[in-house]
Amino acid sequence: MKQKFTILFDLDGTLVDTAPDLMQAHNHVMKKFGYPTKSTEQIRNLVGQGAGAMLGRSIWGQAKKEFSKVNDEKVKKEMISEFVDFYGKNIINESTLINGVKEFLKWCKEENISMAVCTNKQEYLSNDLLRKIGIYDYFEYVAGSDTFDYCKPDPRHLTTVVEILDGDLKKTIMIGDSETDANAAKAAEIPMILLEDGYTEKNIDEIYHNHLIKDFIGIEKIISKYL
Repeated sequence: MKQKFTILFDLDGTLVDTAPDLMQAHNHVMKKFGYPTKSTEQIRNLVGQGAGAMLGRSIWGQAKKEFSKVNDEKVKKEMISEFVDFYGKNIINESTLINGVKEFLKWCKEENISMAVCTNKQEYLSNDLLRKIGIYDYFEYVAGSDTFDYCKPDPRHLTTVVEILDGDLKKTIMIGDSETDANAAKAAEIPMILLEDGYTEKNIDEIYHNHLIKDFIGIEKIISKYL
């Protein structure tokens, strides 16, 4: 039996403001390996493509001449492993739900809307965060960066989840906060709801979207038009 509508959610910066805890993990790694630390606001511009990309972009941005030093795959793996280990142990110290998220998820359940998470955070970390912050049970599926052989911005990250849910791409919408989400949605040919002030360096007008929201307060009005 097909669901009448499916909503796909990004996680970091969309459902949960994870930047404070990501910043702590990032700075732990940078201090250990001798690189400059960053503020929470700076971290918001680096998140979206996974831990490895975030660390690489951080180093590249602040120490281009030193980047060759991290051109060693062994060191890169050590840095990523250190980040994941520290972050996993401190995943919900300061992270908070985006305003209105829980109320919206409850409304979706009442409307029999199928919901899933498509994130470039590792699957087990995503599940752990969703459980600890109290919204895991709202989702029928969680697809992380390592769930499939591909992840956002590859549209298959989204389309495969819709297939798993026995959904319909013509009755699906993506909610995210960055160009990584938007590019996947655009390639999958599904509408995109974009959160302002996302985890991205891009300006809003540079990111594909059909609707723009500040948070999840009142988003039901947008979704109702698609039902």
